[in-house]
Amino acid sequence: MELCSITGLKGKITVPGDKSISHRGVMFGAVANGTTEIHNFLEGADCLATIRCFRTLGIDIEKEKDTVIIHGKGIHGLSKPSDILDVGNSGTTTRLISGILAGQPFESKLSGDDSLNSRPMKRIIDPLTKMGANISSILRNGCAPLYITPGTLHGIHYDSPVASAQVKSCILLAGLYAEGETSVTEPSLSRNHTELMLREFGADIRSSHALDSTESTVSITPGRELYGQKLTVPGDISSAAYFIAAGLIVPDSEILIENVGINPTRAGILKVCEDMGGDISLLNERTEGGEKIADILVRTSRLHGITIQGDIIPTLIDEIPVIAVMAAVAEGTTVIKDAAELKVKETDRIETVCDNLKSMGCKVTPTPDGMIITGGKLAGASIHTLLDHRIAMAFSIAALVAEGNTKILDSRCVDVSYPAFYDTFEELL
Repeated sequence: MELCSITGLKGKITVPGDKSISHRGVMFGAVANGTTEIHNFLEGADCLATIRCFRTLGIDIEKEKDTVIIHGKGIHGLSKPSDILDVGNSGTTTRLISGILAGQPFESKLSGDDSLNSRPMKRIIDPLTKMGANISSILRNGCAPLYITPGTLHGIHYDSPVASAQVKSCILLAGLYAEGETSVTEPSLSRNHTELMLREFGADIRSSHALDSTESTVSITPGRELYGQKLTVPGDISSAAYFIAAGLIVPDSEILIENVGINPTRAGILKVCEDMGGDISLLNERTEGGEKIADILVRTSRLHGITIQGDIIPTLIDEIPVIAVMAAVAEGTTVIKDAAELKVKETDRIETVCDNLKSMGCKVTPTPDGMIITGGKLAGASIHTLLDHRIAMAFSIAALVAEGNTKILDSRCVDVSYPAFYDTFEELL
C-alpha cells in the first residue's frame, strides 16, 4: 500500500466490533446453556481463529456477515478435539482458551503461526499449574505449542506480576472448573470485559479495589450455570484510535466515529489525546450490556508532547504505536514509560515503532520500557510492518502527514483486526 499526505478528512464513520469482546462472546457462548447471538462481531483473523477452535471442540457456530450464533452446550459440553487447535496469530485465543481447556476431561494441543509461537505463555502456565492443571510447553521454551491433559483444579489466589487481561481471564475461566473460589489481584486494573460479560452470562463473579493503592482484585466462585445471551458488540476503540489520530493531525479535518466502546479500562487514549491538546468530544454516551459507548468527535488540533506512564498504560497498550505517531508531529517531547509489555506483542513494538519513525526522519530514542519522541516533520519512507497489524495502521496515519510517498510493506496484515481499514479512509476523502 502506497500513501501520501492529504488534507481535509471529513465525515461520519463506524469501526468494526471490539476484538476483545468478540472473542469472549464466542468463548462464553460455547460453554453456556442455550443460544448466544452476537451482533457486530469482528470478522478479523484473530476472532475467526476463536470460532475455528470452538468448532473443533464440537460447538455448532453459525456466521452470517457480522452476526454469529453459538449453540452452547454448557460448562461441561465441549468435546475432545480431533486435531490440533489452530489459534493463528491470536494471543487472546491462546491464553483464554487455555483456561477453559485446563478444566476439560480430555487432552488437547494448541499451536499458532511462528509469531504466536514465540510469544510468552509461561505467564499462564505458572498460575494454571498452581491450580492443578497439567499444561506444558511442547518445545519446553515457555511458548506454544501447548499440551494440556486432564487435571483436578482447585481455586487459588494469584497475585499477578503484571496487569494483563489475558492472564486474569485465563485464570478466571479455569476457576469455572475449579473447586472453591479463585481470585486474581493485579497491580492495576486491566481491561475488564471478562468480568462484565461473565456477569451478564450468570457467573458468580465479584470485583474490588484497594482503597490505599491501585491494586484490583476479581474473584469467581464455580457452581452457577451460564446462559446464552444476545450481545451487540460496540465499535473497537483500538480501531477507532487510528481515525482519532488522523482527525487530530491531518489539517482541516473533522471526523465523527459512531458507537465506540469507551470502557474506562480501554479508553486511556482519550485522556492522552486531551492531555496533548486534542479537540475531542464524547457525544450520545450510554451503557449497553455493561459496556460504556459513545460517539467520538475529533477535529484538527495543535498537539504538544506529554509524559505517559503508570496506571494509564494498561488502558492504552495497543494504542501506543499510533500515540507515538501523534507524538512525532506534536510540539516538544513525549516520553512513554512503563510499557515493557510492548516487547511481547506481535512484534517488539518498541523496536518496530522506533525503527520506522527513524526511517521517517523522527528523532526517537528507544528505552527498556518505552521511548522518547521529539516532534517535528515526517518524510515518506518504506515502512516495515513485520506483519504487525497495529504497526501497519499506525504508520498509514503517519503517511497522511509525511512529505512525499510512504510505502506500507505487507499492509494486508491489517486483516487481523480491521480488514476494511483502508476502505474506511475512502469514506472520509
